[in-house]
Amino acid sequence: MTSAAISHLPTEASVRPAEPCTIVIFGAAGDLTKRLLMPALYNLAHSNLLPEEFAIVGVAHTMMSQDDFRSKLSRDIREFATVAVEDQLWERLEQRLYYLSGEFQDANTYHQLQDLLTQIDQECGTQGNYLFYLATSANFFCDIVAQLGAAKLTQEDDKHWRRVIIEKPFGHDLASARALNKGISTVLKESQVYRIDHYLGKETVQNILVFRFGNGLFEPLWNREHIDHIQITVAETVGVEGRGNFYEGTGAVRDMMQNHLFQLLAMTAMEPPISFEADAVRDEKSKLLKSIVPLTPEAVLHNAVHGQYGAGSVKDTEVPAYRSEPRVAPDSTTETYVALKLNIDNWRWAGVPFYLRTGKRLPKRLTEISIQFKQVPSLLFRQMSIDSLTPNFLTIRIQPEEGIHLQFGAKVPGPAIKIDPVEMDFCYANYFGMAPSTGYETLLYDCMIGDATLFQRADNVELGWSVVTPILDAWAATPPQTFPNYAAGTWGPKAADELLQKEGRRWRVHQ
Repeated sequence: MTSAAISHLPTEASVRPAEPCTIVIFGAAGDLTKRLLMPALYNLAHSNLLPEEFAIVGVAHTMMSQDDFRSKLSRDIREFATVAVEDQLWERLEQRLYYLSGEFQDANTYHQLQDLLTQIDQECGTQGNYLFYLATSANFFCDIVAQLGAAKLTQEDDKHWRRVIIEKPFGHDLASARALNKGISTVLKESQVYRIDHYLGKETVQNILVFRFGNGLFEPLWNREHIDHIQITVAETVGVEGRGNFYEGTGAVRDMMQNHLFQLLAMTAMEPPISFEADAVRDEKSKLLKSIVPLTPEAVLHNAVHGQYGAGSVKDTEVPAYRSEPRVAPDSTTETYVALKLNIDNWRWAGVPFYLRTGKRLPKRLTEISIQFKQVPSLLFRQMSIDSLTPNFLTIRIQPEEGIHLQFGAKVPGPAIKIDPVEMDFCYANYFGMAPSTGYETLLYDCMIGDATLFQRADNVELGWSVVTPILDAWAATPPQTFPNYAAGTWGPKAADELLQKEGRRWRVHQ
């Protein structure tokens, strides 16, 4: 990492409260607001990162008075906050809560919103800076942006800014993502659009760049000369949790692979940016995604595995098959598991396979990036079984416990030469005493200060879809005949193991 790049990292002294602003949350009556957004905003207030001149406006279909909205969020924050709620701090936030009931496609809603924002600017001193958060169904994204534009609520000048955070899913395939980007770009400049992926708000994900480029020990090894392969795993123990309608039209590729796992892939494999400024980082992500070798229909047969869970047991609890979940078709072909082998066609990674997997109803909840280094030449140990040389693994754990794990070989005490794997383990919570968070704190704060580094740019989104759309098309052309093909509580279909075994590799074992 160059000194110029390091110089753009925020220092402790540079982290200060955001500028005066109002956050408008569309879909404020939903789960995202009460479970994640309000706890995140409370944590920012607790850390003195919210400005004194601050307000929150909830917009939703639900008929509710402003007092009812405040009472509801007061109950919710005590249920979902990640830290103990201080009454005095919450009361200050509560007095800055406003509510507007209206239809997202009705122009009158936005006229009322405009009047309310003007009132808030006068009452709270928010200076006309507005952050619009689209916590709604993706069906409303273009409508809301268009209506905001028609009401002139997105117009910026030298005195105030206007920004829009858009939740996933950002499109359903490549064509829809392009159409969505095109529709939004008719109203907003790219610099006003913040496509959010909450995984990038996790400390360990952000630490990937510092770990790679800020440590002389690891950066020289981060290439095809030293790395055998890389595994990225996002495993969930839960099923669809009553969201059968949503998941039936989504599946594991659209829900997790195209966004979360590809973002982790890009952070892990990208080249060093010239700085940590937003577009410098996102330029390198774009180059990396362009370097992924496209999967032809024939390659999909050999390098992509999809599965669907059947009945089984997770954490000693019997759970039903996916097809028995509420609002799921009894003959559904929606995948709840996917594993891919991807190759990156560039100088650093030529010949190094990347294995990505994600699934529901797996035995353990975890998200990690695991790097297996190449074996040393075995000549020195030729009188020993080659199996005794355990590969070196470096694992970046993202959840549930954030940390970094290194596995290497050491001699077992005694007269004989015997090597066993030993481990060095770094845990964020133990070392830094981290306060619990939602993962949204950093992202909300970054948007308020105008730092888009951790948000997806339009081309990054489309490049991700360009990789997975051919896979989805190939699967749609040949519906699976073997679903369900893995029992709940197991690590996925047998074909996922064979994806690595045919090349003499295996997935990391998790106890």
